[in-house]
Amino acid sequence: MKRVALVGALLALALATVPAALASEKHPSQRELESELVCPACHTTLDLSDAPVAQEMKLHIRRWIAAGWTKSRIEDALVEQFGPGVLGVPRKHGFDLLAWVLPLGGIALGAVALGAAAWLWSRTRSEPGAKVALAPAGAGGPQLDPELERRVDEELARFDA
Repeated sequence: MKRVALVGALLALALATVPAALASEKHPSQRELESELVCPACHTTLDLSDAPVAQEMKLHIRRWIAAGWTKSRIEDALVEQFGPGVLGVPRKHGFDLLAWVLPLGGIALGAVALGAAAWLWSRTRSEPGAKVALAPAGAGGPQLDPELERRVDEELARFDA
């Protein structure tokens, strides 16, 4: 029941962020775009760059926002003019999707390998030769060798005296 509640809460949280993302797409801000785009001259974000080409890009962005362009349309225009290097992050479609999928796939593969290794390790711990915790006599656990039991009794008797 707790798992269902947790999944429901996570789903509600994910759905709560959708309107904000859509609003950002339809009405981007100058500051948002400048922090996500990279200057082709100095390879820093536009908000940190004072290069002439960065100033030109900022002017274009300001005009396009005033004209009502969407975030995607502005990014597409800048990619067409300056190349894909102006994007701060790779796109989430086509060949660029690999930049998102490969790290996540690697993490998932590592988690599966770690889980399999832990499962195998837990199954092989009680094989012959492994240390076994001794249970009290009559508890149904492994019994001591009679010679070893005699020696243990002698040592205990020596300490009791």
